[in-house]
Amino acid sequence: MTAHREHAAHSCCGSTQAGVADGKAIDPVCGMTVDPATTSHHAVHGDMDYHFCSAGCRTKFIANPMRYLHPEQAEPAPPPPPGTRYFCPMDPQIEQDGPGTCPICGMALEPMLPSLDDGENPELTDFRRRFWWTLPLSLATMVLAMAGHAVALVPAAMQPWIELALATPVVLWAGWPFLQRWAQSIRNRSPNMWTLIGTGVLAAFGYSVVATVAPDVFPASFRDHGVVGVYFEAAAMIVSLTLLGQLLELKARSRTSSALKALLGLAPKTARRLRDDGGEEDVELTHIHVGDRLRVRPGEKVPVDGVVLEGRSNVDESMLTGEPVPVEKTAGDRVIGATINGTGALVMRAEKTGGDGVLSQIVQLVAQAQRSRAPMQRMADRVAYWFVLGVLAIALATFLGWGLFGPEPSWTHAIVAAVSVLIIACPCALGLATPMSIMVATGRAAQAGVLFRDAEAVETLRRIDTLVVDKTGTLTEGRPAFREVVALAPWTQDEVLRLAASLDVASEHPLAAAIVAEARRRDMALSPALDFESMTGTGVRGSVDGKAIVLGNDALMAEHGIDPAALGQRAKELRTHGATAMYLGVAGGLAGLLAVADPLKAGTADAIAQLHAAGLRIVMASGDATATARAVAQELGIDEVHGGVRPADKLALVQRLQSEGRRVAMAGDGINDAPALAAADVGIAMGTGTDVAMSSAQVTLVKGDLAGIARARSISDATVRNMRQNLGFAFAYNALGIPVAAGVLYPFTGLLLSPMLAAAAMSLSSVSVVGNALRLRLAKPQGERGKAKSKSALARSTTAG
Repeated sequence: MTAHREHAAHSCCGSTQAGVADGKAIDPVCGMTVDPATTSHHAVHGDMDYHFCSAGCRTKFIANPMRYLHPEQAEPAPPPPPGTRYFCPMDPQIEQDGPGTCPICGMALEPMLPSLDDGENPELTDFRRRFWWTLPLSLATMVLAMAGHAVALVPAAMQPWIELALATPVVLWAGWPFLQRWAQSIRNRSPNMWTLIGTGVLAAFGYSVVATVAPDVFPASFRDHGVVGVYFEAAAMIVSLTLLGQLLELKARSRTSSALKALLGLAPKTARRLRDDGGEEDVELTHIHVGDRLRVRPGEKVPVDGVVLEGRSNVDESMLTGEPVPVEKTAGDRVIGATINGTGALVMRAEKTGGDGVLSQIVQLVAQAQRSRAPMQRMADRVAYWFVLGVLAIALATFLGWGLFGPEPSWTHAIVAAVSVLIIACPCALGLATPMSIMVATGRAAQAGVLFRDAEAVETLRRIDTLVVDKTGTLTEGRPAFREVVALAPWTQDEVLRLAASLDVASEHPLAAAIVAEARRRDMALSPALDFESMTGTGVRGSVDGKAIVLGNDALMAEHGIDPAALGQRAKELRTHGATAMYLGVAGGLAGLLAVADPLKAGTADAIAQLHAAGLRIVMASGDATATARAVAQELGIDEVHGGVRPADKLALVQRLQSEGRRVAMAGDGINDAPALAAADVGIAMGTGTDVAMSSAQVTLVKGDLAGIARARSISDATVRNMRQNLGFAFAYNALGIPVAAGVLYPFTGLLLSPMLAAAAMSLSSVSVVGNALRLRLAKPQGERGKAKSKSALARSTTAG
């Protein structure tokens, strides 16, 4: 057995770099691009140095290198687990348990969710075997047909029989999957690419069999130099070239799931659980339950979603949010499974496990989006249905036209031209044009922190001209933070803050939490509050250190006979700038003023500027007071402001803008945003918000920042351009290919297009469409910053390829 070695450097003495070009390497397991200089996962096999995106890929390679280096020699992949659902990439509404073929287009079904344990596509393995076993027979048939008459390789009377013997295994064994799909398309009355291929192959092969077995049944017009021509080489080569095209296409299509496999590969396999007796143990992730306490050591992945109980560290969330800057986590902060812990140790409590975690939900959303159909694809489907029927009619007209009016041997020319029309007009490229773009784009978007729920959202987002945004949690953090304390003599700022925090310890209001957090940050010793009482809409009151304390707005001060005029101007200024100002009264007198504000999210101003530059009108709809909403809008340069709105008001605003002819996107994070998110042309949910908001939206921004909208729109633009390129190429190819195959150039050149060349051109068109779609993996979304600097293997491989 060949030994495998792990090493720190990216090159081993005496070994050769495998698959390295332009400083990048291809992971032989998942196909992702990695940087040999920065990845820490390497192995040597057969004196070749291989590089991997993760430890998981390296482990799989070492366990079975032949599976990835020479899949045709490796053992077949294990069968999928029971209950695996399959779908058709071209017609995603087709779903079933277990593998099979699509009743509409005939394409082999694929798993709805890929697995890291997936081996090679069984259809790819099967087609490869059929192709290589029969290719020598097809080539021999072609050589015999092309050169047999001139060189007299075999007796003339025996040549058709030898060609029949050579071509029969190719057509009836290698081409059997195609013939099955041809029959299925006829039985289901669903004309597709296999209708044309099967008809062409059977026409050439069947005609040739009859011409060999019973040549006397043909009239003289079918004879050339006294012999009825046969086309076994055309039938055999069409099958071989179609198999080759399918092999190339299946290999290219397998790369569209690389984003999902990369996301699946992020999840750790084990977690370190703290037992009640004080001990610790490493357990499989499937054995972790909600409520378990887990230890996350420096450099380890966070095992599941949860909340930090102890410790302080920086967590790299770039693989899920697209942002390379680590996020500081302390007690009370939430952490996401599969993110990477920094240099500090954390103790956390598991809150979401299995399919409930953020990573699992992201994988499900991406897979769902890849299975959905874009409006452009529905148009292409309708065109393809009638296109196949039209091609059959053109082939029949070509056959009759050449047979009745063409030069001798007219019917021989008729068969060649009709079969060429059927083969070259195969609508495979047309059917793949948009699904491949959607599959690649949604996977690429997920790596940039943007989740599309369906293909329609990908296509629609680029046409949006108006964006309605909520304030709290969308433009701002959604968590009030302490801003300022003002004291009136003889009180000091520290005394005002300490008394207010002592009273607010008993309150559950977010504003109170901000004040208490600031006092604790300053290490203040808080006193117990007696007779605490909360008055809805005005404030709180109680007794601290034997003094009567009240904390709240002007109405509460008036109720206790306290005149706030001394600090009224400062309170007005703070409120004008979006802060909430609260007066503190002590023993019947005004002691000071405290201000709490919901801070803007980092990067919000830049994101608004980007969206304005893209031509969007920004409308704010906030449940906060109008003055507060206007203060935030003025700071950000928002075009239109609506304050004090209820959920029904947000819905009405979206509907009014739509009635004015605008294409509206709504961005929000709360339950109150759900009706407007559902009604908008595109609903955009913040990944930091509520599950209800995310289920109501077509797009989710994992990080929850508006900069993600700019990234999403650029991905939408690039995807639609790519789909249009694919569709344009497919239509142009057929528009040029069909007339040539029908023989319109014959009067000028004296040549007819060979069915073999038609088959090669048909396969090339499909591969070209898939290859063009894969270019989206290289797309750099607008506003995506610093990806190359991210330490995440996924971020590195995404940027590179």
